[in-house]
Amino acid sequence: MGSIWEFGAESGVLHEHLGWLVSGLEWVSAIIDLFAIALLLVGAVRFIAGVVHAETRRDAKARVRGTNTERIELGRYILAGLELFIVSDIIHTALSLAFADLMFLGLLVVIRSLISFFLDRELEQVKHELREDPVGD
Repeated sequence: MGSIWEFGAESGVLHEHLGWLVSGLEWVSAIIDLFAIALLLVGAVRFIAGVVHAETRRDAKARVRGTNTERIELGRYILAGLELFIVSDIIHTALSLAFADLMFLGLLVVIRSLISFFLDRELEQVKHELREDPVGD
């Protein structure tokens, strides 16, 4: 008899009778991971380009406003990427049926949720600052 951490690992109807489905869903999970990574990379490239553009402005307020606007956009990309990673992790955990994977998923969801919560709070603060100090571009 295995330990509780191995409970249910690689067993059950899905793995015994529907191996092709498990394999397909593992591919789906991997593709979702790749989309999340691509989304984060697109956000990073756009952020870098936007900050470079903002830094070329002469007016200090316009530079700060441009950089803060780009921070908000980057935050949106990060939040979307984290949500996709959570979807992928849920699929992976559902397929593995291992208690250790379930515990790992719980820890990941808590960490990613905390990151999302604090990032969202920071973005709201930046949005509030932008509304209080309007500057034309």
